[in-house]
Amino acid sequence: MIGACFYGSFQPWIPSLLCQSQNSRHFPVPFVHSKRGARRSLFYAASTGARAEVRSEGNVAVQSDGSIAIKKKASEISADLKGTSIFLVGISSNHKLALGRILADSLRYYYFDSDGLVEEAAGGKDAALSLLERDEEGYLASETEVLRQLSSMGRLVVSAGNGAVKSATNLALIRHGISIWIDVPLDIVADDLINKELQLPASDMAKFTAFPDDHSLALEHALAELASLYDNARIGYSTADATISLQGVAARLGRDDLSSVTPEDLCIEALKKIEKLVKVKKMMQEAARPF
Repeated sequence: MIGACFYGSFQPWIPSLLCQSQNSRHFPVPFVHSKRGARRSLFYAASTGARAEVRSEGNVAVQSDGSIAIKKKASEISADLKGTSIFLVGISSNHKLALGRILADSLRYYYFDSDGLVEEAAGGKDAALSLLERDEEGYLASETEVLRQLSSMGRLVVSAGNGAVKSATNLALIRHGISIWIDVPLDIVADDLINKELQLPASDMAKFTAFPDDHSLALEHALAELASLYDNARIGYSTADATISLQGVAARLGRDDLSSVTPEDLCIEALKKIEKLVKVKKMMQEAARPF
């Protein structure tokens, strides 16, 4: 079992990262050239915190109308949001990670990946995997401790791991903020995974076996493993305050190709969902006031 020393390490450690996160959030990554195109590269780059230009067919991406719309919508809801933290749940994906970073930037919040915090406290991903093998109960307890501390803070966007929705205690902790389920088709996640554009957290990796060398078999294997993870967490996902479906966003934008949906598109959708939730809460509070 993880002792008090391990838990105690979180107390000064998580808050100290608040002053580092703004500087460490963005770093260069190599351009991704593949037949899947620049749109997929945008999510891969944004999920790692990169702010590099993404080039495709000789064109250079510049600040879009979407970026301007994001800043406008974020400024409109910030006052009523009052620093309430945002928790993103759902299967680990570049879409979820990219949205977390962009949403945090737009609201001038700090961004954290709860799985990443657990792994760093354990001494890295390999150490976290070893801990899971030796003491799964202790690892799950450390996930709860991370969520407990994050939920006690304000002005955070947290990309929460699957552990956040697998216990009543953890679900109660993320209810301290606004929770949003980011629902991405599993075939897209599987494709990113076997092309090494996505690395799953230790808690999910522990349930995977080695991928076959054959690409088609590897994709089939990844889909099966991801489907198992999804099924085990789906009930928890469904308790979120709002849901953002990649397919739903594409449909509302009139796009048939899911890869045409950008991180900015998802951010606008998230801000609209947050705005609606905040308005409902405000109306309920006003209705409860005595005459």
